[in-house]
Amino acid sequence: MTLKSTAGDASKLVWCKSSYSSSNEPGDCVEIAATPGTVHVRDSKRARGPRLTVTPTAWADFIT
Repeated sequence: MTLKSTAGDASKLVWCKSSYSSSNEPGDCVEIAATPGTVHVRDSKRARGPRLTVTPTAWADFIT
């Protein structure tokens, strides 16, 4: 796992959040953006802040 700034190509990422996230608190969730070989994870309250990057295998292990 690595921690990266959202500078650079992050603006091209398509972010999504889980359907389990509360619609009452729209800024209170984790968002992901998947690219080939990498899953980017960020806090929706700090969209321009740092993000975690993990392999798809690590992400699958995390959510199961």
